[in-house]
Amino acid sequence: MDQVQHQSFSKVYGKIWDLTMIEVLVEAIASLTQYYDQSLRCFTFGDFQLVPTIKEFKGILGCPIGGRKPYLFSGYYPSIARITGVFKILEQELDRVKQSRNGVARILRKCLEEKAKTLASQGEWVSFMDLLALLVFGIVLFPNVDGLVDLAAIDAFLAYHHSKESPVIVVLAYAYDTFDLRCEKSSVRIVCCKSALYVWLVSHIFNHGSRSVCPLQGHPMCSGNDKTNWEELLAGMTGASISWFPRWKEGGAKVLCSCEGFPNVPLIRTRGCINYNHVLSIRQLGYPFIARGFNEANTKILQRIRKAWNKVGRKDK
Repeated sequence: MDQVQHQSFSKVYGKIWDLTMIEVLVEAIASLTQYYDQSLRCFTFGDFQLVPTIKEFKGILGCPIGGRKPYLFSGYYPSIARITGVFKILEQELDRVKQSRNGVARILRKCLEEKAKTLASQGEWVSFMDLLALLVFGIVLFPNVDGLVDLAAIDAFLAYHHSKESPVIVVLAYAYDTFDLRCEKSSVRIVCCKSALYVWLVSHIFNHGSRSVCPLQGHPMCSGNDKTNWEELLAGMTGASISWFPRWKEGGAKVLCSCEGFPNVPLIRTRGCINYNHVLSIRQLGYPFIARGFNEANTKILQRIRKAWNKVGRKDK
């Protein structure tokens, strides 16, 4: 894509194309898995915890949630007829290249790539960009079996394309679910958006003076290199050494903390549900709470605490 086409693509689909340019160091993700705490749904290091949050993944993907419904899997996959109507592919053609594993239909990635090349050569740029976005959904955001794009990824794409439903929540759900499964069986593959996860990790570990307002723009300046020993790096991290609140997380006063009837934040993916604990993320959302001593600097916060204890809230167990 040239610059104009890239801008047009980004206007519709956010930063997902930029995620394809991220060179993920497998050693970093593999080392990170050792620190996942299944019971707390977070990464527990020596003296602190880190939690991938909706707010952070929204910034990395560039797919806004405000004013949009989140994509929540309905339990049904889209029909082949619906897919062909969007991408100008003959139904018989898709039926011919469709494969099924574990009861879930998938489409050959090669077929979709060839169709995208045809659309580009014909100058049908709108359809080309839609199909390109689908490939990013199927390969980067919701990877599954190599060489195939499954109907779960296509369903998420269609929900975004037709109803503007944000994929942020389900992308985050895939990450949590993958680490959860690895706690139960270490041989489970890391099947999630590794590019987004890697950008998230690097943005907290490495500091850079420019403090970019975009996580993907700042990533090349602060990412690790091939010589980084990730096991030693993660083992040596402390709460004082990491970047809690990069500049790209600034702005937006409201933090999603719960959904009706749930004490935590429930997430839905195509193979089930999982939640994450927003309370553990307060520090990295920019609200660390600490006040030592009764000096003049702490007077206001101490007054607020006294006042707060006049009106406490309780939740059922």
